[in-house]
Amino acid sequence: MAAPKKTHGASSFATILVTGPVCFFLGIIFAQFPYDFPLLWTKAPVTPEYIDQITTHINFILESPPLIGRLLNIVMVVGLLGFLIKLFNPTEANVLFDGASLVLYLIGIGIYLTNIMKGLRSVKADIWSKPGWDTDDGPGLILGKEDSLKVLSASNTILALVLAGVLVLQAGQWYAESAESKEQEKIDKDYEEKLKAAAAAAPSKKKQ
Repeated sequence: MAAPKKTHGASSFATILVTGPVCFFLGIIFAQFPYDFPLLWTKAPVTPEYIDQITTHINFILESPPLIGRLLNIVMVVGLLGFLIKLFNPTEANVLFDGASLVLYLIGIGIYLTNIMKGLRSVKADIWSKPGWDTDDGPGLILGKEDSLKVLSASNTILALVLAGVLVLQAGQWYAESAESKEQEKIDKDYEEKLKAAAAAAPSKKKQ
């Protein structure tokens, strides 16, 4: 007997609702990589001109129309909706793979809201130009502007790894379900062959 079809598995439309936003955000992070690379992945000193360049870039991002931010939030919610659909009446594979993927997705949202957005707004506000920012009487900041930009770049890298982990888990779910489906087909085929053999043997026994 064939196994029941898994409507919320790796081949379902809900998976597209998950992987689509993840790939979308990975694309955005990749677009930031040219700005992050000199901060994290080279030993060359960061020049003041580059600091001004990345500051201008961040200001340009934050001065984009409100529609852009709303679209990002909508895409983020679409990903969560995909997880909710996949985890509704879940199978064992859904619980293992989609549950872990949802945890990573929520971690990514946390990184975005706490580290990345906070860093972007700090650069936009230019808090380092305010007197006393690096003293005990100031706002309590420890890192300078260059180090804060490095933390922001590191957060982008961590977020990219987290989102890549979601894709890996979704691919793992697809592979596991594909292997299970092939195994089930083999079992069903063997079962049908045994039924045919038993049906063919029954008339010969009656004749005897």
